Amino acid sequence: MTSDGARILVVDDEQEVRRLLNIVLRAHGYHVQEVEDGQNAIIQTAIFHPDLLILDLGLPDMDGIDVIKRIREWSKVPILILSARGQEETKIAALDAGADDYITKPFGMGELLARIRVALRHAAKSDDDPVITVGDLVIDLSKHMVTLKGNELKLTPTEYEILKLLALHAGKVITHKQLLKAVWGPEYENETHYLRVYIGQLRRKIEDDPIQPKYIITEPGIGYRLMG
Repeated sequence: MTSDGARILVVDDEQEVRRLLNIVLRAHGYHVQEVEDGQNAIIQTAIFHPDLLILDLGLPDMDGIDVIKRIREWSKVPILILSARGQEETKIAALDAGADDYITKPFGMGELLARIRVALRHAAKSDDDPVITVGDLVIDLSKHMVTLKGNELKLTPTEYEILKLLALHAGKVITHKQLLKAVWGPEYENETHYLRVYIGQLRRKIEDDPIQPKYIITEPGIGYRLMG
């Protein structure tokens, strides 16, 4: 989805932040609605049908993480967290609750706009799209085949499952717990050393320089992101 016609709901109790986002987002072709608390965020998500939610966690009436959980009960709308809370635990809690991305205040407008574009692109992709392309990397889900610059890669089943999950959510941070739970099962959700080993193996197969990866990016203490 392009910015043309995309609807963004801004949820923030700071009027200055709402005003700034309103001006900038409208200048980039987005339709913007703004609210200042969690209850109205839930109501307007149902009424306005936004294509993206920009959500502050520090709201006057309820915690932003509770807002995410409430909305996720019935909506898959992309949720981008914009918050002054920068602690790893808070980011992990928000992402595990169903947020798609997280930017800490103060933020650069260029970075925010880039993250918005990624979230909208991902939301516009069909869930049953059998081929996912990220740069020179192509993941064909129907054939269980991965190619890089036209050459087929030999991946183990576990490596493939990790890459597939990251590719299905390209551009979005996937937490350690989400990856471990999806690939190994709920009883392994704290075994982060498994991930380090397999991510290292994957990088050696798909990165030009595994030390400075351009595909699989580490979000320190939180998880991994496949660049979209």
